[in-house]
Amino acid sequence: MKKTKWFLLLVLGLVLSMFLAACGGDDGDENAGDDTGNEEQNEGENGEDEEKILRILESAEIPTMDPSLATDVVALNFIDATYEGLYRVAPGGEIVSGLANKDETEVSEDGLTWTFHLRDDATWSNGEPVTAHDFVYSWRRAIDPETGSQYGPYFFSGLVKNATEISATDEDGNPLYPDMFGKVEELGVTAVDDYTLQVELVNPAPYFESFAAFPVFVPLNEEFVESQGENFALEVENMIFNGPFVMTEWKHEESWTLEKNPDYWDAENVGLDGIEVSVVKERSTAVNLYESGEVDRVGLSGDFIDQYKTRPDYGTAMEPVTFYLQFNRESAEKAEYMNNENFRRALATGFSKQEFIDVVYKNDSVPANGLVPKEFVKHPETGEDFRDLSGDHLVSDIEGAQEAWEKAKEELGFDEVTITFMSGDTETSKLTTEFFKDQWENNLPGLTVELKNVPFKERLRLSREGLFEVVFSGWGPDYLDPMTFMDLFVTDGSYNDGSYSNEQFDELIELAKTEYAQDQNKRWEAMVQAEQILMDEVGIGPVFQRARSFLQQPYVKNMELNPFGPDFSFKYVTIEK
Repeated sequence: MKKTKWFLLLVLGLVLSMFLAACGGDDGDENAGDDTGNEEQNEGENGEDEEKILRILESAEIPTMDPSLATDVVALNFIDATYEGLYRVAPGGEIVSGLANKDETEVSEDGLTWTFHLRDDATWSNGEPVTAHDFVYSWRRAIDPETGSQYGPYFFSGLVKNATEISATDEDGNPLYPDMFGKVEELGVTAVDDYTLQVELVNPAPYFESFAAFPVFVPLNEEFVESQGENFALEVENMIFNGPFVMTEWKHEESWTLEKNPDYWDAENVGLDGIEVSVVKERSTAVNLYESGEVDRVGLSGDFIDQYKTRPDYGTAMEPVTFYLQFNRESAEKAEYMNNENFRRALATGFSKQEFIDVVYKNDSVPANGLVPKEFVKHPETGEDFRDLSGDHLVSDIEGAQEAWEKAKEELGFDEVTITFMSGDTETSKLTTEFFKDQWENNLPGLTVELKNVPFKERLRLSREGLFEVVFSGWGPDYLDPMTFMDLFVTDGSYNDGSYSNEQFDELIELAKTEYAQDQNKRWEAMVQAEQILMDEVGIGPVFQRARSFLQQPYVKNMELNPFGPDFSFKYVTIEK
């Protein structure tokens, strides 16, 4: 989840995935949009006819319900709830069968050809059967340059046969492979028959099962999508679904409603009758809704943690989600400054990471001294955590930051400079930008920081278009491998908003994906070395790894954070009173 795979864009609290996927991550607000749950009571407080309705809160509108265009964790959460792909993520991060039977999937000896055998009893909500042709259409649509997908090229390029040639462009937008550009029919995905899907890879991918469970890989019904044209996925009437739930109402910027899909192939194992979501930005309002019994789970940070942490319904969980500073080295007004390593180093180390956590979050979050979070993934042969192998980088160091700042002043020839710092518009996001302004202006003489707090969807757009100087970003893993973080910052990468570029970094990532794909020792060594280069050059400034604190009613079951992909697997959530 996080650009938020969340970007890592991660929005349960405006973090982006993205979260990303998920995702694109966002500003690190740990709850104002935390997915929270509640039950609607119908016939008596605990009557047998009581529907199991989960009421949850988000701090932002769903930016899109188009699986080809989604990049943030809010969209990915609800696309995962309303669509079914090849596989699905179950509680605890287990990858289980979706439309494809995992036990019947065939993989060639060289790891390059995957054959998926699909169920023949799955249907769309308009009654049409779900077939292998729906996957072919969806994947081609995601890689098609005309679609404008970020996740499509990010996931497919360098992995699925011909994906790079179909979509790759240079920095000016010119096709790198003119003879193949846009020829989506050449993508290495084939419907062998109605219920057999074959995928050809360029290189073996040890994490391809995780890919197959990610929302960008879900099918789409070509006839329906094409009939909707530009209106597809804009409103409820412009969508059909094949997942555990269907969206029945969408009041933009206010709320949306999902209902259990009676035609879903595994409907008997869906634990909820429905989900109701309201957009609430103010933390105090969200907490009051929980206290009044109108929601069943609410995320906490700041003073609310001190107030509620001794209660039995309080919980906390560490996430594999990293938040960091991105410096715009290309299109920003202050690009000359952002291209100076000492200038970036001063910003990346000139504040206290622990004090940031203590002031803004007041929970069990920890300082991040690298890109890949701790306790996310271990070396498949030695069992060593990636974080331990790479070490600590860019730790808080006020004195060292001040030395770097003075060097930057000499190298760039300035005494005073003003920069703009962008983040979200939730309470936590505003506390975040205010904290950095205070620390930077006090620790780095001559620096003035102007704050820019914008709605989540707008922050995604401005970041994607390079319309920022420094932005607070986050990323949660889309799949269970360090690469979900590492290839974010290859030259011209889809989520490399700050335009970081290093040839050796790019070469190491390419080697890890190609020549070393089946040699885990060399592969991990390349990824560790790549992270060390990124940190040594201050390509980004890691800030913290988030722990999520919350209040949750005991009758909400199986609402657990996933270790990768969408934050929650709503199919498995239920209410037991």
